[in-house]
Amino acid sequence: MRDTAAAATRAYVLHPALKSAKSRRLPEHGLAEAVALAAALPELDVQGSEVVRLSRVHPGTLLGSGKVAELKDRFHALKIDLVLVDGSVSPVQQRNLEKEWGVKLLDRTSLILEIFADRARTNEGVLQVELAALSYQRTRLVRAWTHLERQRGGFGFVGGPGETQIESDRRAIDDQVVRLKRQLDRVVRTRELHRAARRKVPFPLVALVGYTNAGKSTLFNRMTGAEVLAKDMLFATLDPTMRGIVLPSGRKIIASDTVGFISDLPTQLVAAFRATLEEVLEADLILHVRDISHPESAEQAQDVAEILASLGVKPSVPQFEVWNKLDLVDPAARAALSVNAEARTNVFPISALTGEGIDDLLAAISQAFDEEKSERVLTLGFTEGRKRAWLHQEGVVQSETETEDGHRIAVRWTARQERRYREL
Repeated sequence: MRDTAAAATRAYVLHPALKSAKSRRLPEHGLAEAVALAAALPELDVQGSEVVRLSRVHPGTLLGSGKVAELKDRFHALKIDLVLVDGSVSPVQQRNLEKEWGVKLLDRTSLILEIFADRARTNEGVLQVELAALSYQRTRLVRAWTHLERQRGGFGFVGGPGETQIESDRRAIDDQVVRLKRQLDRVVRTRELHRAARRKVPFPLVALVGYTNAGKSTLFNRMTGAEVLAKDMLFATLDPTMRGIVLPSGRKIIASDTVGFISDLPTQLVAAFRATLEEVLEADLILHVRDISHPESAEQAQDVAEILASLGVKPSVPQFEVWNKLDLVDPAARAALSVNAEARTNVFPISALTGEGIDDLLAAISQAFDEEKSERVLTLGFTEGRKRAWLHQEGVVQSETETEDGHRIAVRWTARQERRYREL
């Protein structure tokens, strides 16, 4: 556990912006997100922040010598303990800057790993974050690796004892990776058993996805009556949660609240959390929750779309765009948003906080599963018992006769069920 009684670590946030680099985001918005990330760690006290505009990247120190000296004076005056660089910092750059400034330094990946370590609650979540941190640290053995001896949450990025020998560190990391992978494999097999059991229940799965702090957990609570932690904080919740919902039409569905996405999500985390995010791959309907009040809502939506594509979510899976946080949009902008939403299909402006628009969203979800049904006659061989069992579990079998070659089965199903059958 973290020592909450300890004095807060005085931090400063830098957002490097390369002048020649093309980005779909304003540097100021990137800096604001980095400050919000820092605020998500309770032991950090952010003393200041700034965008650092670079004409080029300096291999040894990232920043130019003049800027390094200027920041050194500022950090000394503010008594800074920790500098957060919102970007990628090489091990050499990290070592040189820490030596020059006399402070600890975290890059974006390290900071996100620290936050995930602080948020993980289930055994699987803890294992996944530890594995991601080890994969990251394996390539950065320039400074101390203190994971095995830590007395607090996190991974020793914010603080820790001292340097250890690189080779012994590497062996310790490799041993830990092997152990964690074995443990995680057992957890993943258990999750797959639970998933297989859910497939036998004829209730559609609706997955909530979106950028971190878009209001997924607030919407999930509103829809299900659950009490998932919902705070104005990046990555307030980490472990996935599932609840059954009875829609106003009487139809029952299962809703899944997933971890929030973020731009430049560390590849180690995407890989480690793939098992958890596979719930999205199983979804019959995806609710993409957007913070429509955010100035970079469109850019955030693009980040989410790219992560979903990298996970292997098929374009055929239906998606609703849920434009959340209407209560934070001024009246003039709301009118324009309403016109825009009406001109598009499957877009629902709502406020999960006040409940505005929720009834329309739930009605649309119910209607999405009240699809037209078609009839088919299938011929299955005796070796295709899995498909035959699935048809009976789904309750789509109208009649069945045994032939010399197998089973002749008449079914009545929706396009969604037919699609899932073809994927077996």
